[in-house]
Amino acid sequence: MGRLYFSTTESARLLLLAVFGVLALSVVLAEQEGENLSGLSNNPDKAIFAVRENGTTCLMVEFAVRFLVPYDVLALNGIDLITEQAAFTLPRGAEIEGTCGSTESEIQISWKNNAYTLRIYFSKELREKDIEVWKISKVQFVYDSSETSHFINAYNPGKHTASTHHLSALVTPAGQSYVCAAQQTLTLISSDHQKGITVSMYDVQIQPFDIASDFMFSEAYKCITDQRERLEETLPLILSFILALIIVITVVVYHFHLKLTAVQPVLPRDRSMYKNM
Repeated sequence: MGRLYFSTTESARLLLLAVFGVLALSVVLAEQEGENLSGLSNNPDKAIFAVRENGTTCLMVEFAVRFLVPYDVLALNGIDLITEQAAFTLPRGAEIEGTCGSTESEIQISWKNNAYTLRIYFSKELREKDIEVWKISKVQFVYDSSETSHFINAYNPGKHTASTHHLSALVTPAGQSYVCAAQQTLTLISSDHQKGITVSMYDVQIQPFDIASDFMFSEAYKCITDQRERLEETLPLILSFILALIIVITVVVYHFHLKLTAVQPVLPRDRSMYKNM
């Protein structure tokens, strides 16, 4: 079998190409950066995060998030375990990382020196009639129960990972942002004895793909819950207007009816009676 030989010039050229490839890759990765824009919100519970690629916004999330995390503590008898609940919110000062792609994107939000990390994965897909949509395909939450500001006297503390399974949430037409004021609740299963972690999002606006203007969401796609609540708010007003209109029509008809049926003075038939009038 013959052997392949490379000249010194060819070897140098291949090495130079490899170096340039590594440098180009590092530049592309370096140009993907996360920005915390939470200071733009007047709501103290709401955070705004953006991921930018090549100087352009490619992913934005604006929401408030609550976590409810069960954990074990030792009972007073020193033998039994009881379950407590750690309740806390996503802080506005969190650190952001993320990646953007044509069909898959991701945002990673960390705080308390990486004691807590929330990862949200997005994907695009084609559905019936070739309609393209995006959705949240996975949510993962990493937490450290040895962090004592939320976990008090946790038994056997340490890092745990909670994840969703077969998730398809916030399904939205491509090119639009998902908007929902109502609470959206997800349940994640933890590596800590399969405990259920509750992640609740509200006052949400999210767009992981096809952002047309820098730091600007595209057209809003409102969630079904908000549409239903708006209908419930406006329905009583509509019914009140219809009822008032019916009352007005009834009064007007009754008024004309009285005019048409009013008693007219009866004139005497015998003309001789006019003389006495």
